[in-house]
Amino acid sequence: MSRVQLALRVGDLPRSIEFYSKLFDTEPAKRRPGYANFAITEPPLKLVLLEGEPGQPTVLDHLGVEVESTEQVEQAARRLADEGMKTLVENGTTCCYAQQDKVWVHGPGQEPWEVYTVTGDSATFSADSADSAGSAASTTPDTCCPTRHR
Repeated sequence: MSRVQLALRVGDLPRSIEFYSKLFDTEPAKRRPGYANFAITEPPLKLVLLEGEPGQPTVLDHLGVEVESTEQVEQAARRLADEGMKTLVENGTTCCYAQQDKVWVHGPGQEPWEVYTVTGDSATFSADSADSAGSAASTTPDTCCPTRHR
C-alpha cells in the first residue's frame, strides 16, 4: 500500500503527539527522542512529527510518498528524471530512525518531496547521528531529510 507522507516540524512534540493521537484516533507507530510517526490507515497517511524549536509555530518540513519496495523507488526516480526533474537518489540511507531507499525532488515552491521505502529499523535518527553517537546530534532530528537537500 502506498500512502502520502506529511512531515511537520513542531514546537511542542508531546502536545502535538497528544493532539494527533486524538485527531486520528491512533497512537504513534514509532516514538524516539525528538521524533514520532503515525501510520494512519484511514485516510492512508504517514504523519511524521519532528521536534523544532520550543514555541515555534508548526511548519511543513517535507512531503513524501511511502511505497512498498526499492523497485518502486527506482521506477519513480526514472520517471521523474524522464520528466526533466532534478532528482537526488539516496539508497541505503538512515533517516527518521529507519533504513531507507529514496529519491528526492523539489516542487515549484522548493517544497521537498521524497518517494521512499523503509527497508529496516534504526536505533539512530540519521547516518550523521550514528557518526556522532552520544552528541546532541544523536537526538536532534535535523540531520537528515530535506534539511540537507534544500
